[in-house]
Amino acid sequence: MAKAKVAFVCNDCGADFPRWQGQCGECKAWNTISEVRLAASNPRTEKFSGYAGETQSKVQTLENIDLAALPRFSTGFVEFDRVLGGGVVPGSAILIGGSPGAGKSTLLLQVMCGLAEHMPALYITGEESLQQVALRAQRLGLGRDKLRLVSETSVERISDLALSEKPRIMVIDSIQVMQMADIQSAPGGVSQVRESAAWLTRFAKQHHIAMFMVGHVTKDGSLAGPKVLEHCIDCSIMLDGDADSRYRTLRGHKNRFGAVNELGVFAMTGTGMKEVSNPSAIFLSRGQEQSPGSVVMVVWEGTRPLLVEIQALVDYSSLANPRRVAVGLDQNRISMLLAVLHRHAGVQMADQDVFANVVGGVKVMETSADLALLLAMISSFRDITLDADLVVFGEVGLSGEIRPVSNGQERLQEAAKHGFKRAIVPSANCPKKSIEGLTVIGVDKLAQALEEIS
Repeated sequence: MAKAKVAFVCNDCGADFPRWQGQCGECKAWNTISEVRLAASNPRTEKFSGYAGETQSKVQTLENIDLAALPRFSTGFVEFDRVLGGGVVPGSAILIGGSPGAGKSTLLLQVMCGLAEHMPALYITGEESLQQVALRAQRLGLGRDKLRLVSETSVERISDLALSEKPRIMVIDSIQVMQMADIQSAPGGVSQVRESAAWLTRFAKQHHIAMFMVGHVTKDGSLAGPKVLEHCIDCSIMLDGDADSRYRTLRGHKNRFGAVNELGVFAMTGTGMKEVSNPSAIFLSRGQEQSPGSVVMVVWEGTRPLLVEIQALVDYSSLANPRRVAVGLDQNRISMLLAVLHRHAGVQMADQDVFANVVGGVKVMETSADLALLLAMISSFRDITLDADLVVFGEVGLSGEIRPVSNGQERLQEAAKHGFKRAIVPSANCPKKSIEGLTVIGVDKLAQALEEIS
């Protein structure tokens, strides 16, 4: 019998080391390296390894590679297809993560039941029993006569089942409970998750099976498991949503077949996940009476504009160090914008608490929100109510200049479609042809923007 090999693996990032050490050299974490015993290669594993078998690698030039369009197929949800880049690509490995209760299993079960009507589909459940999955499908009113279902955690056994069932799409729920017999560690460990994901990804590509893998998240919201897990898959998406909100956002973080940072919006209902075709209408559900400190901005999410409301509250602080609190925004950028406001507009907020919030739970990290955030803070500080039909976007530089942002024309058209009458934007983003019903005001300096709201 071959002698087992010993490796020292970091439990946080999955980096390998030849010997034990107190600190991981990759992620700099302390006391996270543990000893893992790896069995010698098993001839059974070579069956799907990709390094031996019936197919041999062939060297080709770029000119000889077939560039035909990828034969995608739809999931049945337009928003889901948007995040995936236009649909599911056969042979792709897709990792979907999210907090417990976000709706990952519900969404995938709806997709699988719909696709099972047209193609062979196989659902692997490792955490829930078959009865639990069937009860959920009954509660959601889904068709249950076509989808093939099995409860299994062994990766080798799942591969054998897939070879016999020959599905075109599979779901692994979840990757953290999968295990391989050759890996001498508990399910959920770094070695098990890494090797199981690598095996399933390789198997999906060799047999042209679209595979969804459900992943857990840590307490800080990041994907659990080794970082190499996100490198070996083709697409990584996250399903986010607050416990007190019925809306869920599906966001792409990595996609080899489409654009990243795409955003899909769903609503959790009693009959499952329902897609929201016009998310801007949700995030713009404002009150009857307009109040100071509120303004609408246009952000760019993936390949489409999105209108969201930003709110700011500026109040006198009794603390030695006034608070700077941001929800859905970069807190460090607020401090920078306050310095620009003092230096180039003469507005002093050093003794004020500043609170900023993006309505609806959307996270805005692009710089196009700078001008809207500044105008919202000025509105609250001076108790000025901005017009309800005003939309703002633009990047603010350290010298007080207003810089243009990408896709300005599409942002303005989205604002006009929702009935906005005025727009304060960078001068470089002003359209060459006027937009019907929308007055566009171009500004080059911060002082010019403040004059428009005074």
